[in-house]
Amino acid sequence: MSVPASFIRAHTRPVRPSLVPEVQLLVAADVVALWEAMEGEQGRTEQEPPFWAAAWPGGQALARYVLDTPDLVAGRSVLDLGAGSGLVAVAAVLAGATRVVASEIDPFGLAAIPENAALNGVSGIEPVGDLLGERPPAVDVVLAGDVCYDRTMTERVLPFLDAARAAGAEVLIGDPGRPYLPHDRLEEAAVHEVADTEDAPGRPPRVRRTTVWRLP
Repeated sequence: MSVPASFIRAHTRPVRPSLVPEVQLLVAADVVALWEAMEGEQGRTEQEPPFWAAAWPGGQALARYVLDTPDLVAGRSVLDLGAGSGLVAVAAVLAGATRVVASEIDPFGLAAIPENAALNGVSGIEPVGDLLGERPPAVDVVLAGDVCYDRTMTERVLPFLDAARAAGAEVLIGDPGRPYLPHDRLEEAAVHEVADTEDAPGRPPRVRRTTVWRLP
């Protein structure tokens, strides 16, 4: 399914995430209204919530890390796994990556990735769908933000990341302390306090301790 760019622009607004003010990101102007509009666009009522239309803590922490340590990606190829609407992918290009593959399972998120690239004046991002279950693409670095949000997804993601690491890629994961991530297997690279997405309209966001982990 192809989502028109006009739909993304009509239901989002540009913001600068609190931890990554260098990047502009299109986020939901009204989450409930966006969700309802997505159902209308898809023509069905079981549409997943618009997780792509927010700057999640793990993605913000990864984007911050990439911008603070540009040598990680400069002149290299990068996979942004679980890209959402492309925050980490945009940061990677700004830090000097020569090629960025942005993998996202939600077609609305895929449609938002080029819009966010254009908003930030960057090019070279390749949006692709679900890669889990396939051989990881040949890239130098894999960046995965907020991908271990439940047990089922974690069981899909970890073998993919292990395969990417075995193939020689550097692998970093951004996560705000979810219980499904096997922390004993990982090395801490950076820690940030990140304002979470709002739990409810009008309620101030929580601040969550968020870690960038390296897969050794």
